Amino acid sequence: MTGPQIVLVGPMGVGKSTVGALLAERLGTVYRDTDADIVAAQGRTIADIFVDEGEPHFRDLEREAVRTALAEHEGVLALGGGSILDESTRALLAPHPVVYLSMDVEEAVKRTGLNVARPLLAVNPRKQWRELMDARRQFYAEVARAVVATDDRTPEEVAQAVLDALELKEA
Repeated sequence: MTGPQIVLVGPMGVGKSTVGALLAERLGTVYRDTDADIVAAQGRTIADIFVDEGEPHFRDLEREAVRTALAEHEGVLALGGGSILDESTRALLAPHPVVYLSMDVEEAVKRTGLNVARPLLAVNPRKQWRELMDARRQFYAEVARAVVATDDRTPEEVAQAVLDALELKEA
């Protein structure tokens, strides 16, 4: 099967970008992030897309970005935190080596803080993160071949745990 060697899913702030770049380096391949693809294609931030056109429009863009990346990228791929909400996206992920990077709410608050660039956490970050995770956790677990907790681990430790979970060797 062609497609990514590893697909990372998980909530915002869990470290998908950092860990994804480390994994790509260790595997001698390329890292790609669907959120970055959307920003590049649209010429504006995700927060601006949310504000200007709303979440449904962003989710349409995200669905297409994930579909494209799964079809053409062969390295390490990170998906936006909400991408797994879409049923067709979850179906597309089924044959791929997906790893769910998890963290608890206190770790999430430490990592995301009150970052205004995260439109879904604008008002009450702790409460909103819990609600987001209540809605998304089952979907992350559904698409994942492995779950790797990131709490109290360095990005290097998380990357190694991902490689171990998928039984992949460094290049």
